[in-house]
Amino acid sequence: MKAIQYKDYGSSDVIELVEVPVPSIQNKNDVLIEVKAAGINPIDIKIRKGFMKAARPVEMPFIPGGEASGIVVAVGDGVSTFKVGDEVLALTKTSAYAAYVTADENSVLLKPQGLTFEEAASVFVNIGTAQSVLFTAGKLEKGQRVLIQGGAGAVGGAMVQMAKAAGAYVIATASGQGVELAKSFGADEVIDYKLQKVTSLVKDIDLVADNAGGETQQNLFPVLKPGGKLLSIVIPPSQALAEQYKVTAAFVASNITSETLKNGIELLKTGKLKPVVSRVFALKEAAAAQDFLTAGGVNGKVILTVNED
Repeated sequence: MKAIQYKDYGSSDVIELVEVPVPSIQNKNDVLIEVKAAGINPIDIKIRKGFMKAARPVEMPFIPGGEASGIVVAVGDGVSTFKVGDEVLALTKTSAYAAYVTADENSVLLKPQGLTFEEAASVFVNIGTAQSVLFTAGKLEKGQRVLIQGGAGAVGGAMVQMAKAAGAYVIATASGQGVELAKSFGADEVIDYKLQKVTSLVKDIDLVADNAGGETQQNLFPVLKPGGKLLSIVIPPSQALAEQYKVTAAFVASNITSETLKNGIELLKTGKLKPVVSRVFALKEAAAAQDFLTAGGVNGKVILTVNED
């Protein structure tokens, strides 16, 4: 089968299109999936560059990719939820940039009707991360005010829609074409951060969801009300500033399980959450796809499509 692989850490130049054997069922709970599309996430790039060696060491040669959609072609003896022919989406953790991949049954969901394979490959990490930040850690409630940094991005867009569905007052930041996209997600206010100063326009926020990090993150503390929360998926926030402004600040690692996905999947089924695919690349264009995401300013999810023909 065709797969994307690299033999050492480095720039996107290390990425190769190779032929490797089709994976086989190894455990009773394994599901073998013919991949139709795979999502590209920032962590894929961090792993490739070697930034995650301590937390996520990998064995070379390595096939990247943590989420996929496709069709079930085989199941282990212990699998009862899925059958051959089912259209599914899966959190694979690795090896999704390939024509076939295995995943544990507990990390696989039936593809909601109405979603394309490209859309289905875009939602697992997005909604799992949004749920972890907004509700598991953020305890967001109806009527609260939330500021979402990067409200037109893949994760930020899911956050806007899920927060709005929960009855929160949603303020999002975006730029360029992303401003209209964030508005289409249902944000009550959208601030073009390249033209406007967030700290002069926003105050009394219950929860800030930071998808940007850096100096931008430090400037967000003043918009919080005392007792509010600043939660980041990028870098740990300053505890000194948290004490100064009398707020809670923390880094949130995504906890993506079938339980944390329930809310988002239900919203997908009811049409209250719509996935947004920014751009689709062919599997052989994986290096260009990762570079496209790395360049920044991406509104929505970057996807690889897999076609063995």
